Amino acid sequence: MSKNASTPGRRFMKLASMTASIATKTVSNSIRNFNADEEQKNDARSKLFQDIGIQIANTLGEMKGAVMKVGQIASQYKDIFPPEVARAIAKLQRQAPAMPFAEIKHQVEKELGKPLTQAFKHFDEQPFAAASIGQVHLATLPDDTQVVVKVQYPGVDTACESDLKQVRLALRLMGVLKVDKKLQDRLFKEIQDSLHEELNYEIEAQNLQVFRTFHHTLDSKIIIPQVYSEYSTRRVLTLSLEKGESIETASTWDLKIRNDIGRRLIQALGQQMFFLKRFHCDPHPGNFAFREDGSVIIYDFGGVKTLSNDIITHFKALVRAARKQDIVSIEEHLTTLDALAEKGKFPDELYHAWLEVLLRPLTTDYDFAENSAHHDGMKLVKKSLKYWDVFKPSPDTLMVNRTISGQYWNLIHLKVHDNLTDVFESLVSVQD
Repeated sequence: MSKNASTPGRRFMKLASMTASIATKTVSNSIRNFNADEEQKNDARSKLFQDIGIQIANTLGEMKGAVMKVGQIASQYKDIFPPEVARAIAKLQRQAPAMPFAEIKHQVEKELGKPLTQAFKHFDEQPFAAASIGQVHLATLPDDTQVVVKVQYPGVDTACESDLKQVRLALRLMGVLKVDKKLQDRLFKEIQDSLHEELNYEIEAQNLQVFRTFHHTLDSKIIIPQVYSEYSTRRVLTLSLEKGESIETASTWDLKIRNDIGRRLIQALGQQMFFLKRFHCDPHPGNFAFREDGSVIIYDFGGVKTLSNDIITHFKALVRAARKQDIVSIEEHLTTLDALAEKGKFPDELYHAWLEVLLRPLTTDYDFAENSAHHDGMKLVKKSLKYWDVFKPSPDTLMVNRTISGQYWNLIHLKVHDNLTDVFESLVSVQD
């Protein structure tokens, strides 16, 4: 394995050292604040969690490779961490290692079974994108087709399972996971499955082909890159070059174009969830590009979540109950989805207030740039905090919630101002 990921023994020692350091800080904090009042204890705990979060982010960021990928996935599951820790590890999303071209060249040649110069007419030595487990290069096929080639770092896959175990152990010993052991098991199983799939580019190639076919039949302006199977393996993925503008550039276009794009993002996500029952679950703005005809290009299908028929049925029923303000039904479906710890403990007036805030962007003429729902939601958080333990992060809906939330923020970046009621109704009104 490359220098970026180091040997299993060195990675283990780095993680063990991090865990020991944080365990010492935690014990010291408890002793130091033994006689403090509640407010002082809360302030000290918050400061401790900030320090822990920074230490986790710095350690995983330095180690790169598999262990950094684990940290990135954990940052997608922010709900299971205290907010101070979640904020710190979220920065792992933006870090990326560099890999010497000689190692990339060796990896491509080993995977494709031929010299790089034979496989490609041209292959850029400098990557135009890099992430935790691989990087992306522009290239040209022998027939002059422009492509992008995603190359996995050598040896990164073999380290992942042990890395995940070590990170989980570290987090558990720190006492920063907010959920019980049974729920931890389910969450980490999901993280492990997600990591396993992301490390296998053959699975991503299948995802790309399925989503490309699905969307092409519904909307030709949802563009998914084409896979070149002859130039793709488990660790190398060659795709058509689909050019588009960033979300920053798109946010400067005319409102009609921005609204078309916003509708297309929401409709595509809903169609994936409710009809395909598999959805692209990394709504990071960098995974999308846009064209002035309203087209949306979706990249990176390493992260795809599959939903069972039961979950879809309960999720749709939950949304319908929310539309009717039927709190009894809402609680029944939340319980079935393992997202509610105790029925009848959250006040009805807060339920009604939250339902109005959560449904406002999808059921009214809504200005995403003004973002009133988010601002009103922040006020509601303060009123709701003492009841927060009534709810729990559900492995079944965690990625659904994160993805919907991510697309909401994408519409804010795009400064969409539209009434999306018709799109929303078309997705949730179809009977199972």
